[in-house]
Amino acid sequence: MIGRVQKLTSDNLPRSAGPYSHVAVAGGLVFTAGFGPQDPVTDAVPEGIEAQTEAVIRNVERALAQVGCDLSHVVKVTAHLASLADFAAYNAVYERLFPAPYPVRTTVGSGLHDILVEIDVVAELP
Repeated sequence: MIGRVQKLTSDNLPRSAGPYSHVAVAGGLVFTAGFGPQDPVTDAVPEGIEAQTEAVIRNVERALAQVGCDLSHVVKVTAHLASLADFAAYNAVYERLFPAPYPVRTTVGSGLHDILVEIDVVAELP
């Protein structure tokens, strides 16, 4: 903890690909790192945009759980897709897993390394 900012990592989440924390808490808000679809135990990446989107959102859920939050606490989502042609399939999984009313969201096309989707969120502490 630095000042009133709490930063943490967890073995329950995919290994960090660099020098960063999985989750930071500051001012009543929770910020997550960008999560890909890697399984936290095996590092395996599922095939296809639907399976990867679900795996990413489950990783985000695990990150939020580290500080007592769930997807209903999310206020902002930033999603990166390797191909915007996958938007409809990604969006269908997103709509199924995030509870309404949905958080605000930005979805962009990005150059991702060996994955199809990455998501980070901002949530409010309960």
